[in-house]
Amino acid sequence: MSPLLSFWNNMKTYQKILLGMLAGAALGYAYYYFIGCNSGTCPITWYISTLYGAFTGVVVAIPSKKRLKDGN
Repeated sequence: MSPLLSFWNNMKTYQKILLGMLAGAALGYAYYYFIGCNSGTCPITWYISTLYGAFTGVVVAIPSKKRLKDGN
């Protein structure tokens, strides 16, 4: 595998992770905006829900290792 091809494959992976992080952050903020806490007594703030959403998006977007069918 050439170094340039390896670089582009890594960039695609990083782009997917970044996209997952941005989508998660947007969904976290949407949760705060639409559901959130009306009384102000719960710890759901815009930055906490956005950070949790971004973290969840990164965890979902990170690729897992592929398993071999032979069990090796």
